[in-house]
Amino acid sequence: MKFFVDTADTEEIRELADTGLLDGVTTNPSLIAKTGRDFFEVIREICEIIDGPVSAEVAATDFKKMLEEGKKLAGIAENIAVKVPLTMAGLKTCAELSRNGTQVNVTLCFSAAQAILAAKAGASFISPFVGRLDDIGQRGMDLIRDIVQIYDNYPDLKTEVLVASIRNPTHIVDAALIGADVCTIPPAVLKQLVSHPLTDKGLAAFLADWEKTGQNILG
Repeated sequence: MKFFVDTADTEEIRELADTGLLDGVTTNPSLIAKTGRDFFEVIREICEIIDGPVSAEVAATDFKKMLEEGKKLAGIAENIAVKVPLTMAGLKTCAELSRNGTQVNVTLCFSAAQAILAAKAGASFISPFVGRLDDIGQRGMDLIRDIVQIYDNYPDLKTEVLVASIRNPTHIVDAALIGADVCTIPPAVLKQLVSHPLTDKGLAAFLADWEKTGQNILG
């Protein structure tokens, strides 16, 4: 499963990229706004840090302007994935951009029916929001399971299931068990994956025993 990080903080992206664990980045207007920086400057910098897909989202809601914005975003770098909302205008834009070889991430997906439409429109990625479904009493992972099963029924479909709105490490493990292609993860949650109290306890014991030997690996 691929790991994307869901942030526009370029320093955090650099830090995580150095681990070798990142496969891509997703951004949205809210994340860009938090940086207080110029939109295009941020996106260009992220594309220089990461070789994998970098999702940059349109702001328009009508097809004509959305398509114009999508083409401009695609021109920033070869690894841009234009992010469009799951609306009729967004699907139409997705189809047009996809036909011209541009990666498209269709976002704000909340149903399997929507995911079917995105795949038919040629989306590179479909982004179902599991956390937001959990917030309203639905099981977000049930949606991931349904989409993965539907897509698996049609091997010719190339759309990857990108699990979004992740709130905790359990979401990531569940997505992997179901067979999702990608998780886009907030930096704090990504760092939580490495933590376990027994790891900390075991490491402390190993270091204490090593110190007793009085030896130094580096001489």
